[in-house]
This record gives sequence, structure tokens and C-alpha cells, in this order.
Amino acid sequence: MDVQTWTYILVGITFTLYIGIAIWSRAGSTKEFYVAGGGVSPLANGMATAADWMSAASFISMAGIISFAGYDGAVYLMGWTGGYVLLALLLAPYLRKFGKFTVPDFIGDRYYSKTARIVAVFCALLVSFTYVAGQMRGVGIVFSRFLEVDINTGVIIGMLIVLFYAVLGGMKGITYTQVAQYCVLIFAFMVPAIFISIQMTGNPIPQLGFGSELNDGSGIYLLDKLDGLSTELGFAEYTEGSKSMIDVFAITLALMVGTAGLPHVIVRFFTVKRVKDARKSAGIALLLIVILYTTAPAVAVFARTNMIETVSNQPYANVPEWFKKWETTELIKFEDKNNDGLISYVADEVKNELTVDRDIMVLANPEIAKLPNWVIALVAAGGLAAALSTAAGLLLVISSSVSHDLIKKIIKPSISEKGELIAARLSAVGAVCVAGYFGINPPGFVAAVVALAFGLAAASFFPAIILGIFYKRMNKEGAIAGMVVGIVSMLLYMMKYKLGWFDAELPDKSEWWFGISPEGFGTIAMILNFMVSIIIMKFTKAPPQEVQHIVEDIRIPSGAKEASLH
Repeated sequence: MDVQTWTYILVGITFTLYIGIAIWSRAGSTKEFYVAGGGVSPLANGMATAADWMSAASFISMAGIISFAGYDGAVYLMGWTGGYVLLALLLAPYLRKFGKFTVPDFIGDRYYSKTARIVAVFCALLVSFTYVAGQMRGVGIVFSRFLEVDINTGVIIGMLIVLFYAVLGGMKGITYTQVAQYCVLIFAFMVPAIFISIQMTGNPIPQLGFGSELNDGSGIYLLDKLDGLSTELGFAEYTEGSKSMIDVFAITLALMVGTAGLPHVIVRFFTVKRVKDARKSAGIALLLIVILYTTAPAVAVFARTNMIETVSNQPYANVPEWFKKWETTELIKFEDKNNDGLISYVADEVKNELTVDRDIMVLANPEIAKLPNWVIALVAAGGLAAALSTAAGLLLVISSSVSHDLIKKIIKPSISEKGELIAARLSAVGAVCVAGYFGINPPGFVAAVVALAFGLAAASFFPAIILGIFYKRMNKEGAIAGMVVGIVSMLLYMMKYKLGWFDAELPDKSEWWFGISPEGFGTIAMILNFMVSIIIMKFTKAPPQEVQHIVEDIRIPSGAKEASLH
């Protein structure tokens, strides 16, 4: 069978599974819609968290970035993995003990202020919409290549699928759908990686394979070969970094603390019964995430090496079928500048004739390596699982922010549970439409868009959550001022240096503040947030005594008070 037939079969089976789970586990109450009734097991929650966390950026884009950036791409590995550890150890148990459905709910109650809640809702919506744009773009890319429809049509199909199980099942449906999606995405990522590792090095473990000798008898190590291929074409050595140390530090920290402030990941820890279960599910999720994250650098090396050897300086007339298929999506382009019929792929922009979108590297990798058609189709199903799982989680954050935090808590406190559930579902419909628009018109490739979402989360939520848990003197005036300064500064920097809104053309990298890229500016915005919060707090009155008691209480382990009485 050809690739398209296999894709229809595997994508059809997985989509049927997701829809079937959504129907089986549809939400009947607001608690089921927001936090799956609070009765999810640690294992199921760990798998769902891993799927929620490993978005299209992790599955499709991360290895693509590393394959082009080489050593510099490690910032994404360090930042995202380290950030999850930070979230699991530093925040998740305390937020679970506080017992609120959403991040704006925590901020609104902890800072005893409707204004704080409104600012938090705005930040949650901004972060979620920025993040979901990347997911929808990923869905469009997969559909456009493997089902041979244009990217916009692919985005619309993805919107309809997510809309069905997010609106019907809420968090309950999403949780059990994400368990299935984790199984699909990890299998789809690992199978081709193992195949290609054996093919290139004879080692079935990709994590070891990309540091091994090639099995062609040359005695050359794979990374040495890639370094040589890169320098021949005028690129920097693959294993050498070119980013400044301050930018590497800033991006890594922004991704780390942004992770700890991501509302769609934090809400997962409210779906379990006890604080102990939140810790367990965080540990399980981390182990499941590590499988993909330690494999991504190997996939990047395999894909980059195979692509260079397959197309560089080859006659265009003889390019393989995969190249022609991806050309139809316009994500890979050849322009014969010197009319010699050869594909000149070099670092010199004037002489270079090949443009490759980074987002295709993981998806095209099995085709470049000439793996069986069912493996190629499996990767398509995995990419869709990764994008849809995160998109669903984000849409739930958006709908709960509107229905629970805005309508229930501020606009109409008297709304019935049924009315709130209807509002949540209508909010999800509106969110899907907006997400689809951003998926069709995204500001960059998937991982870059997602990195900006992390910067926004770092700039807004992280200081407010940390200070809210660990500093009982922190008051509403400080938290509100800090969040506003943080999010506004991040937005202005992003608009100027990433989107080019204030200039005729996009400013040069030499104009970046302190040499820090827009993806890393979340670190600076976060520091500003902390500084403003603490300074304003010093000159305003302390929080009410009952709020200070709540802060003390959430840091005391369950049962500690009883034990101290004996």
C-alpha cells in the first residue's frame, strides 16, 4: 500500500479512538469538565500530562530546530525538560493543595482581588492562544503533506476534531484521550528512530546510535561525519555553538520558568484525588517525557545527515519522490539560480538554492531514510496526536478562564452549574475558531511560536505563583503591578523584534537588548516582574491575616499538624 492509504488507515483508526473515548467519557458537570471530577489515577494523569506537555513543538519542531541549529538547539532540550522538573517539584503539589481549578482562580483567591483575577485571565488567554497557534500550524503541516490537502484545510480538519472531544468531554474526555495520544505519539517517534539508528550505525538504541561509528566500515563517527558535511557546505560545525552565552542562558531560563507557569500543564495536577497523587503523576510524566526528549537529538542528527547526502549537489531531475511530495506543500523549495540543474545547498544565502522549513525534518525523516510506508504514515499519526493533545488542553484553559474565572467569578456569580457548563462549551467553540485563524496565519515556525508562549508565561505567571506560595507578605498591589509590567514588556519586545510591528522591516539581531533574542526575553521580563512586585509590596499594606494563614497552610505537608499534636 502507498503512504497515503496507510495514512488514511492509521489516522482514521486513531481519530476514531479519540472520538470514541470522548463520547464514553463525556462531562456531565463543571467539575468533570474542568478537572475530570478530580478522580484520575496517577498513572493515567502522568500519561495525559506527558501528552499535554509534548506538543507539536516537541514532536515535530524540536528535532527540526536541533537538526539546523546543532549545538545551539540544546537550549530547547535543557529549558523544557528542566522546566518540567521545576514545575513538578516546586509548584504542582502546593497548587494542588490550594485546590483551585485554574491558575487565574489561584491568583484571584491568593491575591484576594477581582483585578488580579482579570489580569491573570488576560495572561492565560494570551499564553494559550500563542501556544495553540503553534499546534494548529503543526496539524496543518501534517495534513497538507500526508493527506495531500493545503495547510489551511488541514488546520480546519484539526479544529473540528479537537472541537468535538474538547467540547463534549471537557477535561474528563481530554484526559483519557491524551492517554491514548501519548501511546500513539511515543510509538510513532521511537519506531523510525530505532529503524534509522540500526540502518546508520547498527545500534538499536537511538540515544547511543547518534554517538556511534557508522556501520559502513569507514570507522568514522556519525557526528564527525555530520561536522564534515556541514563545514563542506559552509555551515558551522554541527557540534559547535554560535549563540552568545547570555542568550543561551536567557532562552533556557525563560523556557524553564515559562513551563512552570503554563496554565494547561498546571491544571493537570488538579485532576487527581490527593497531593501525593499529584507528586506521583508528575514523576511518571517526567519519565515518559524523557523517552522522547533524549531521542530528539538523535533524530535531528539522522535527519540532517540523510537530507544533506540525499539532495545536496544532486541533479534536480533525479530527486527522490519524497522531495517532490514536500515541494507541493511549499515547505521545501528549489530555485535554480545558476541554471545548472544541480541543487546547491550551501550556507551562502546568495548562492543557496534550497529552502527547507525546519518543521518538516521529523515528518520527512522516514521517507528520506526509505523506511516502509506504514512507518511514514505512523509518524503522521504521531504528529497529529502530539498537536491535538496539547491543543485540547489549551482550549480547555481558554474555555475555563472565560466561563469559570470571568463569568462565574466576576460577571455573573449567580450562574447555575448548567449555565456555566454551556458557557464553557461555547467558549471552547470560540477559542477553536481563533486558534484556527492563528494556525493559518502563524508568526513563524511551530517551535518559535511556542517558545514565545513560554516567554509570556515566564513574564506573567511565574513570579505571581512563586511569591504567592512562598512569600506570605506578598500582596495584591505588588502581584498585579508585577504581572502587568512583565506581560507588557514581553509583548512590546516580541512585537518589535519578532513581528516587526514598529519598524518598516524586522530589526537586526545587533539591536537586541543585551544580545537576547525574543525567545529569551521572557527572562528579563520575569526579573522586571519580580522587582516591581517586591518594590510595590514594600510600600503597600500586608495581605489580610486569613490569606497569610492559607499561604502557611499550603506549605505544610498533609498530616503534619496532626502529627505535631502527639
